[in-house]
Amino acid sequence: MLGTDTERGAAPSIILDDLTLGYDRHPAVHHLSGRIEPGALLAVVGPNGAGKSTLIKGLIGELKPLGGRISGALAGPGRRQVRLAYVPQKDGIDLTYPVSVFDLVAMGLWERRGLFGAFGRSDTRAVAQALALVGLSGFERRPVGTLSGGQLQRALFARVSLQDAPVILLDEPFSAIDNATVDDLMVVIRGWHREGRTVVAVLHDLALVRAHFPQTLLMARQAIAWGPTA
Repeated sequence: MLGTDTERGAAPSIILDDLTLGYDRHPAVHHLSGRIEPGALLAVVGPNGAGKSTLIKGLIGELKPLGGRISGALAGPGRRQVRLAYVPQKDGIDLTYPVSVFDLVAMGLWERRGLFGAFGRSDTRAVAQALALVGLSGFERRPVGTLSGGQLQRALFARVSLQDAPVILLDEPFSAIDNATVDDLMVVIRGWHREGRTVVAVLHDLALVRAHFPQTLLMARQAIAWGPTA
């Protein structure tokens, strides 16, 4: 369930106004304008180097705009009106850190519990339910470094489920994982969409996009097309 009434559906759109993003003042996304409505299920597609992941980093606040602005639901960390959850690319995750699957998933409760908040039986049950949702029951004590790519992605989706965020950003969530895992995680994504959450996903499989994502943004460092996937 979503939290406040604002988060359920009255949350503002994510508005991109002439947005330019880049690194060391070298633009990678140019003059992007558009609106992501609350509850949207949006795929971001385009060739390598098109600026897709750069856009996601801008939305989470990792990159500050070189020009233009992001407003509405994601106006910025200090003015953000809703929580967001984020699954990064797998190469951005440190698998050498000695943490169990249970602990990785339980991080999804930190924003609500606080770093030193009490962790009770209801929280343990919530982690177990999140693991069951993604097919990882029984993996609680496994070190994350021993997981396959698909198992790790399942664990990250379980963590997102516990974050209970109205906005979910996924950066290449299906890269180098098997078809069965893709199918299972698409069930989770469709569940988030039915609950009214906004989901933005960077994807490469256009058949998957056509089958499941009503809205698509096609990028090549700028918006080539943005609207109904068909």
